[in-house]
Amino acid sequence: MIVRGVVVASMLGLLEAREAGARERVEDLREEAARAAAALEVAEIELDRRVIAREELVEALAASAAETTAVTESGGEEKAVPVPAPLPGTTVPTWREGLPTTVLALDYQRILGVLVGRPGQQPVRAKEIAVVLGLEPTPAKVEGVRSKARRLAERGWLVQEVSGMFSAGRKPAAGPGGGPSA
Repeated sequence: MIVRGVVVASMLGLLEAREAGARERVEDLREEAARAAAALEVAEIELDRRVIAREELVEALAASAAETTAVTESGGEEKAVPVPAPLPGTTVPTWREGLPTTVLALDYQRILGVLVGRPGQQPVRAKEIAVVLGLEPTPAKVEGVRSKARRLAERGWLVQEVSGMFSAGRKPAAGPGGGPSA
């Protein structure tokens, strides 16, 4: 009988040793996952900053180009200047009566469409806009939407509330098909 007790105690000790090893491996993996999550967050913030910087540069360059190619007036009549199709990352023109939303890049049109199409026209947060657009509500994605919505607000397309929420500011002009262009 003593032999059986030794075998059972030996097996129990072996299982306890394996459990301790597995527990240690789990803790190591948890620490590694936490480090990876922190590194991912830092990388997402850096990416967002670089996207915003690029957009600002493109916007500044486009504004500079627009100043050099101003609309010419001849005899009190303005010549019609064709509006090129918007490109991703291009500038957001200042809103004016009759300006269709088709002058905006698609991302801006989609943000404007979310706010213009809302019943009740209640202000919304950038995170809610991102979710409606089908984006993951990660800090980088939400900040990208927020920067675009801010830009639309600065140009008069949207209204940015004191709380940081956004609402439709003006009724956009009809698009080529006669309906709203957003």
